[in-house]
Amino acid sequence: MTAVGFCGEWFVFTCDKKLVAVHTKQAREPFVFDCSAAEKRPKNTKDDNNSDGGASEETGSDKVLAFTVSPSGKLAALTDDSKRLVLFQSEPSWRCISIRWVVRRCTSLLFSQAEDQLLVADKSGDVYCFSVAEPQREGELKMGHLSMLLAVTTSPDDKYIITADRDEKIRVSHLRSPYNIQSFCLGHQQFVSALLVPPGHPHWLLSGSGDGTVKLWEYESGRKLQSWDLAELEETPSSEGDKHKKPTVCRIASSVDARHVAVLCERVSTVQFFVLDREAEEKLAPHSTLPLPRCPLDVTFDPEGRLWVLMDSGDAPLQVYARRRGSWERDAETPELNRATEAFKPHWETLEACTRAGDRFEHLHKVTFDNVAAYLQKKQQRLEEQRQKRPAAPRANGSKKAKTETPGAATQPST
Repeated sequence: MTAVGFCGEWFVFTCDKKLVAVHTKQAREPFVFDCSAAEKRPKNTKDDNNSDGGASEETGSDKVLAFTVSPSGKLAALTDDSKRLVLFQSEPSWRCISIRWVVRRCTSLLFSQAEDQLLVADKSGDVYCFSVAEPQREGELKMGHLSMLLAVTTSPDDKYIITADRDEKIRVSHLRSPYNIQSFCLGHQQFVSALLVPPGHPHWLLSGSGDGTVKLWEYESGRKLQSWDLAELEETPSSEGDKHKKPTVCRIASSVDARHVAVLCERVSTVQFFVLDREAEEKLAPHSTLPLPRCPLDVTFDPEGRLWVLMDSGDAPLQVYARRRGSWERDAETPELNRATEAFKPHWETLEACTRAGDRFEHLHKVTFDNVAAYLQKKQQRLEEQRQKRPAAPRANGSKKAKTETPGAATQPST
């Protein structure tokens, strides 16, 4: 997974098997963590719940699957397809705190607001809780869905855990007792791929889906407040070869002050901006569209409210946009961008290889079949074939015609 984020004043990006952190304000040595060189799983470790039922030992390629940073920016975590869960400390300097092991490959990570728990959602639909204070302690099963989990978040007070899965469901559960379900947010027509509780709006939830929509919820009651179809807002169409008509939302990011919300879709060369206003009739309103020269891979806001974009480009993979005079303008030369770009250069080739690997959500789209229409079409074809094969009926002669005309007449004897 290729992704970007901010951990305090550190710009962090993951690419293939590595996590790289660059300080944007000081000329400090970048921190690089290579999963392929990390601690290997002990061979005597039992994994009775692995994805192949224990029939064989599952090996991974050490590629990063997900990463997250804590609300304070002092902690970070990642997980890879070799089932590592790595916990980092970023202040006063970066260091690896612990390496633990998950049961199945993970799809999403999240620190609780109190930063005492690390929540891990996996492809089988389970959420595990790992302690931060006890970094060597094994994870505990927290809750589960019947299908693959794609996103997880919590309410600002850590009262609720909100999970989204492949079956279009958003579940709101009590974090301390997840078997108590508060509500469901239902309305998406495809898998739910992104969740965000925007800062300053503790009772609202933003969700994005493979159906190409962004929805605003009052999650505690499960009530949908608004829905926007991104295909109707996009000024730039998706790239050629995309077999899905609807763009897939892959990231929803918010500035620290929640004044701006950026929505990113796979293989779409624009970023759609929204504004949130509690008092307005349209609480979620589209603001502007930022056209980009190439398709972005990920976006994030820095502490100053600027938008950092990771591009599918070998020439300028990183771009920074600042809001000036009511529009988003590119900052071509900044010290922060120069430091991050220099640290990123050795990984450009790896980035290009990752972009050729395909879309992250491509295999999750559900294909619908119109069986009735196909049946009627085949039936019509069979009837036509039968008519063509049927021989023509012979012409009736006069005696037979007369006989058929008086089928009930009796035979008269000759005199």
